[in-house]
Amino acid sequence: MELYGAQIDSRLLLGTAQYPSPAKLTGAIKASGTGVVTVSLRRETVAGGSGQDFWSLIQASGARILPNTAGCHSVKEAVTTAQMAREVFGTSWIKLEVIGNADTLQPDVFGLVEAARILGDDGFEVFPYTTEDLGVADRLLRAGCKVLMPWGAPIGSGQGLRNIGGLRSMRAHFPDVPLIVDAGLGRPSHAAEAMEMGYDAVLLNTAVAKAGDPVLMARAFAKAVEAGREAFVADPMLPRDMAAPSTPVIGMADLA
Repeated sequence: MELYGAQIDSRLLLGTAQYPSPAKLTGAIKASGTGVVTVSLRRETVAGGSGQDFWSLIQASGARILPNTAGCHSVKEAVTTAQMAREVFGTSWIKLEVIGNADTLQPDVFGLVEAARILGDDGFEVFPYTTEDLGVADRLLRAGCKVLMPWGAPIGSGQGLRNIGGLRSMRAHFPDVPLIVDAGLGRPSHAAEAMEMGYDAVLLNTAVAKAGDPVLMARAFAKAVEAGREAFVADPMLPRDMAAPSTPVIGMADLA
């Protein structure tokens, strides 16, 4: 998978928040095989550890850092956070979040497009957290984004893919754009379903971090993503309205 010219081996991107301990976070990153982890500039500690310890842990993982603007509710706030993250983490990559609703954490798509344009002009490589709206997607691409990250469901809800028809339409409408389902996945089967539809990757956090065993769950998601991708490449059969015999009937004895 290629994202802004970088070759990424794993199609599972993993968040680093809410883990019960640094050891669980380290184990989950390793078990997932991820090549990209998201990090929020706003979070200074993890499970009681210092911010510097957390940063050292992330660096030691060997994964590429994708800073995010989590918790930002305005264009100015998101742009400022992105600029600070570039200085802190030393990367032009940014996962852009501009939240429009405090209950659903749905993106403010108007502010998102504006912030994406500002950051693109400033040399950022933007990964916008968006909806499956095709008009918004087109505007984000025109603003300079080369990757789109539509939500599956509200962040942290674990509901899976709530609008499968919309996600299918988005994949069909933008066949050459890397698309990553971001947010709302709760089970490995949700990730496999997204990959079977032809999505390039999935990004998740809560489903692993809040699992009873984050390391085991990270491994399960890694297997689901791989299985879903292989199923898509294998060109699965289409559903039928009627039954079709799997055993040939030609040559069977006629006992009538």
